[in-house]
Order: sequence, then structure tokens, then C-alpha cells
Amino acid sequence: MHYIYLAVIILVIVLMIAKHDVVIPCVLGLFVIGFCYNNFNVIAGAQTIFNGMMVAGADLFDIMLIIALMVAMLKSLTHMKADQLMIAPVVKLLKKPTTAFWVLAAVMYICATFFWPTPATALVGTILIPIAMTCGLKPMLACIAINLAGHGMALSGDLVLQGAPALTSGAAGVPIESVLKYGAIFAFVTGIIALVSAFVINRKDFVVDQTSAAKAAALQNSDPSNSEKTPPYAKFFAILVPVVYIAIVIRILMGATIEGVASIFGGDATALLGGSAALLLVVATAVDCKKDFLEKCVEYLRDGMLFSIKIFAPVIPIAAFFFMGNPESVQSILDSNAPGFLFDLGGAFGTVLPLNAPTLAIGIALVGAITGLDGSGFSGIPLVAGLAAALAGPAGYNVAVLASLGQVAAIWVGGGCLSAWAFGAVVSAGVAGISSAELVRKNLVPVVGGLAVSTIIAIILL
Repeated sequence: MHYIYLAVIILVIVLMIAKHDVVIPCVLGLFVIGFCYNNFNVIAGAQTIFNGMMVAGADLFDIMLIIALMVAMLKSLTHMKADQLMIAPVVKLLKKPTTAFWVLAAVMYICATFFWPTPATALVGTILIPIAMTCGLKPMLACIAINLAGHGMALSGDLVLQGAPALTSGAAGVPIESVLKYGAIFAFVTGIIALVSAFVINRKDFVVDQTSAAKAAALQNSDPSNSEKTPPYAKFFAILVPVVYIAIVIRILMGATIEGVASIFGGDATALLGGSAALLLVVATAVDCKKDFLEKCVEYLRDGMLFSIKIFAPVIPIAAFFFMGNPESVQSILDSNAPGFLFDLGGAFGTVLPLNAPTLAIGIALVGAITGLDGSGFSGIPLVAGLAAALAGPAGYNVAVLASLGQVAAIWVGGGCLSAWAFGAVVSAGVAGISSAELVRKNLVPVVGGLAVSTIIAIILL
């Protein structure tokens, strides 16, 4: 059965390279493993598919829920235009093309960290890009700034919502605190190098584009703080929401750095963020939609859940298959005597391959990048995290470092920075009115350079 499991992994990697979806091969892989493990029992094979998805879904549901609640809360703020007011003060900083580039990147990183990159792109892109164009920043450069900061640096680290770290932690069998720490290092290193490289490479384009400026000038009066349709209470919520989440981040940091203060990590942090989003959703909707706020709350929640499920629906079957490689997870899918297929394979490879720090780091980074070619970023995390645990563990290397590197590589490629067909690239290019293929071409050298430096750091940390 180990050979069957290995064959499915190879098939998955080949299909990812060929830019095909890998959900069906993973579902069939679950069936075949369950069928063979239970003495060629068809019923048991079918049950294995469901059990695997249940284990993966249960492991991911808290992250799905917090993303849904965040998106629902943001929709309630959007209805009253408070979301526009939250970033309105930044408009005053958009005076020169060079300044606009870094302001867009900073604002996008903050918004994507708290609200997820896709809704953050719509928020930041539609409001700030037209204004940035009036000071001479070209649409392509504006798009590069928000894409690298949001779908690259923010999503690959995922320090607040912790969707990617939770997936990596579960597949690799390491504490989420370790994944957050090393993931933050690799995400920041890759992001800073990519942004600085993109800025330097395109420095000749930081000149006033009169045509773009003339077109964007008509949009200058779209400053949301001057909108007559903005209700008076929108300003209150535009202040309240950032204050609440800044306070939560400060509290989390206090627990991590100050002795005697209870730490809030992983599930506790997720619960605090999600519960706060739910409360803010209820309060904001009650104030904004007085008569039908009960129905509006349900509508926003439904929209949030649909958004979240759309992201994770293809991830769950893939995660289910690779969870069978973990000796702890596989017992919940098959039975208490089931082996961790991927871990066993890793141990076997460790006896015949030169598994030193450079080969491990470079290999996991490449596998992560390959899995990102499917345009998801998240679907490859179970594979690279499982491989990291299977290969690094027996060799005596730091599994969390290797798994975090694979996570960051997978998301930088598949999250929308190096995959033109990824939703992140499409939505980023869409709000800027440019080609996603051209965006990816411009991102190639900066992102590859950033990932190369992160890989070198991982070799040192291993």
C-alpha cells in the first residue's frame, strides 16, 4: 500500500505541473487505500473517502469559520461605507509615485492580514489605486504593490487568521506556534526582498503618466469621507473596528512576550478573533439596518460562509489524502493500527538519499512552488508539510522550519503572485485593469529572489 500511496503522490505532482486539478486523484487515492487496507472491501473504501474528509474538515473548520465571520463583518461595514472610511486617511499620503507604491503595499498588508487578501484587494484596489494614479503611479506598479504585499507576504505568513499555519501544523504534526514563528520569518524576508526588488527593477517607471493621471482625476472626488451618502455612524465603526483588532493583536503579543500574562495562540486566538468579528457584525448590522437587521445578519453570514467554502472546498479532499501520511491522523481515518504512509516513505528515502540541510530545503521549496502551480496555494500545503515531517524528522532536522518554508513557497506561487490563472492574480489585475499574465511576468524575478534568500535562511535554521 505504501507503493500505491507513493504512486498517487507522484500523479498529484505531475498533474500540478501540468496545471490540472488534483481533487479527483486524491479522492480516488483515498478509496484505493481504504479498499486495499480493508482486504479489498468496496464499502470500507467508500467509507475511507468520507472519514478522510471528515478528519480534514474538522481540522480546518475553525479557520473556515473565522474567514467567514471576517468577510461577513466586512460586508456589514461595506454596506454603511465604513470600510472606505477606514482607509480614507491614507489618501493624504499618496503624493508621489514612489510614496504611493509603499503606502499601497503597507495598507494592503494590514488589510489582507485581518480581512483576507481577496476582499482586501477589492477594498484597497478600488479606492486607492485610482487616487494613486493621479500622483503618477502606473496601474501595473500599483498592482504589483498590492499583489506582493497581500497575496504574497500577508497570505503566506497568515499571522492573524492562521489558516495556512493551521493546515501546515496539522499535516506536519508540529505546534502551530513554531509554524507561525518560522512562517513569519520566511514571509517577511520573501516579501521585503520581492517588494524592494520590484521597486528597484521598475524604478524608471516611477514617473508621472499624464494619460493615466487625466483619466484618474475624474475619480478624485470619490473620497469616501466627503460622501453625502455615508451615514454619520459609519465613522464610529471605521474607528471601532481597527481599534478592537489592534487591541487583540497587542494582547496576543503581550501573552507571547511578557511573563505572567496568559498566552493566546492557535485555537484561542482564532476564537477571540472570530468571536469579536461576530459581535461587531451584529452591532454594526443592528445600527445600520434597524428594521431588518436580523435578516441582514443572516445574509452577511451566508455570503461569508459561501466565500470561505469556495476557498476550502477543493482543499479538504486533498488534505484528507495527505493526512493519511501522518501516523496520528491516519488512525482516525482507517484504524488504530494503520501506518503513517508518508512518514514511512520518508524514513525509507532517508536511508538511501543524501538528506542534508541544503537538499531538504531546496527540495521542499521546489515541491511547494510546484504545488502552487495549480493556482490555489493552499492545496499543496498538506503535501509539502507532510513531506517535511516525513523527511526532516527521521534525519533529525527541524520539521517546523522545513514545513513553514514549503508553506510560504506554495502560497507565494499559488496565492496569485506567480500563477496567472490563480484567483489572487486575476482579482489583483482586475482592479488595476491590467493583464494577470503581465503581472506574473513582472513578479517573477522579485519573488524567485525572495524565495531563494528564504531557502538559504532555512538551511541555516535547520
